[in-house]
Amino acid sequence: MIALRSRREIVKLRAANLMVGQVLQLVKKSVEPGITTAALDKIAEDEIVRQGAKPAFKGYAGFPATLCTSINYEIVHGIPSKKRKLKEGDIISIDVGVCLDGYFGDAAITVPVGKVSRAAQRLMRVTEESLMLAIGCAVAGEKLYTLSHSVQEHAEANGYSVVRDFVGHGIGTELHEPPQIPNYGKAGTGLTLQPGMVMAIEPMVNMGSYGVQVLGDGWTAVTADRKLSAHFEHTIVVTEDEPQILSQI
Repeated sequence: MIALRSRREIVKLRAANLMVGQVLQLVKKSVEPGITTAALDKIAEDEIVRQGAKPAFKGYAGFPATLCTSINYEIVHGIPSKKRKLKEGDIISIDVGVCLDGYFGDAAITVPVGKVSRAAQRLMRVTEESLMLAIGCAVAGEKLYTLSHSVQEHAEANGYSVVRDFVGHGIGTELHEPPQIPNYGKAGTGLTLQPGMVMAIEPMVNMGSYGVQVLGDGWTAVTADRKLSAHFEHTIVVTEDEPQILSQI
């Protein structure tokens, strides 16, 4: 069953997602060659706790950290480590969730480490564009897979592929709620969007094929061909008018 959130609930979801956006920007400022992913994780957790919230990912199905930090050909769910130092030319996907007053926020960005290649810059740009195109489709009366199609169409038109093993999701009083939101599909199909639906839309776009492998840690998902991947995510609410991006600061 898909929840339709009340105005009061949307205020709470906005607060949780605003915090997520703020944490992402704080972490982004610390991304530089030589910093460890564990240090980035500590920055995020300290800020979330300082603001009176809880990290949503830590302990979720046994995940051990506050952030997912996925570097280069890692797609999602990379585990922060004291041994993992960022290098000039890397790109890193940073995904964070919080729980505030019983409501969840979730968003992700991919950022460069120092100076990166033009190819990496283009991949990040196209992935973020795919997200914004999907958000633009998230209007009452539209079909869900029109969003999915918009991501796939833009990514593939630019020579990339979209990950099929992982999807976006509804979000509210749980981190993951119905519906699932794939990044590929047929426009004009799927459930009809209604005001009050809150969704985390998250394109994951690969420079090569969409094949995925999960590493031995049981979490880190990587591209099968070891080519670069980028990931952007916002939590939005469908309204009577234009969609509202709850995680945008």
